[in-house]
Amino acid sequence: MDNILLGGFSSSIATIFTNPLEVIKTRLQLQGELKAKGHHIEPYKNILQGLIQIAKHDGMSALQKGLSASLCFQFILNACRLGVYTTAYESGWTRNSNGNVSIIKSALFGGIGGTLGQGIASPFFMIRNQLQSAAVEQIAVGYQHKHQTMSSAFKKIYNAHGFSGLYRGVLVTIPRGMLGSGSQIAAFGYSKDVLQRKTNLNPTTISFISGCIAGTVMTIIMHPPDVISTRLYNQGTNAKGQGLYYSGVIDCFIKTVKAEGFRGLYKGFLPHYYRMGLHSVLVLVVFDELKALKLKLNV
Repeated sequence: MDNILLGGFSSSIATIFTNPLEVIKTRLQLQGELKAKGHHIEPYKNILQGLIQIAKHDGMSALQKGLSASLCFQFILNACRLGVYTTAYESGWTRNSNGNVSIIKSALFGGIGGTLGQGIASPFFMIRNQLQSAAVEQIAVGYQHKHQTMSSAFKKIYNAHGFSGLYRGVLVTIPRGMLGSGSQIAAFGYSKDVLQRKTNLNPTTISFISGCIAGTVMTIIMHPPDVISTRLYNQGTNAKGQGLYYSGVIDCFIKTVKAEGFRGLYKGFLPHYYRMGLHSVLVLVVFDELKALKLKLNV
């Protein structure tokens, strides 16, 4: 239970700092959706220009759009994945017969925790995307849901499509969580283990370097599924709750590649990379520091 709470709290702290990058990443992923390059407007050219555009047209507070949903999503996700992985690590389940950390075992337990957390938190993930994509007409991209708050979004979706409507797209977000969490946790655990054995660096520095490596590995592996999940969650629906643009994961993949090329699957990569790198470092470092503090205080 302690690991679950520490994992969730660590992620909440990190999310406050990284949410603006999540906002611009979401909009870049939706910009030019199902349109060839040169056949759509591009209100967002890059990260800095995009953030300035958002602040200029929607106000500075818009840089934190979807923060409440993002905090809930990240708390649940990281509570599950860090809770599961740390329990496995401390129990020795992630080590091989030589006593060293196993990448495969680490990825397995990281993936289990990520799958569990992603599935439970799926409604918050969807609402976060819909809140973050909402903008004034001059810089609007993707389908505009016009939710005002997280609670109003929950109410609107539930009233229209019931409980199943809140979990629309969960089948794509679970593999996304499994790939992302498995690769991140494995990379962090393995890097940390090697650095502890091969260097004399202090624990905080080791956690920082391992977090950077983990964030890089995670972003490269999970970005295409992230683009697909963003588009599936953000699309509008008909009266039956069916997507207006895509019928599912495969349909979204095919239509995106056909209209935008494979580069469409990597839209918003840089803000995602910077966001995941910063978020991974903050989450994992804060998590390690909180665990150390807990041991020091013996609570």
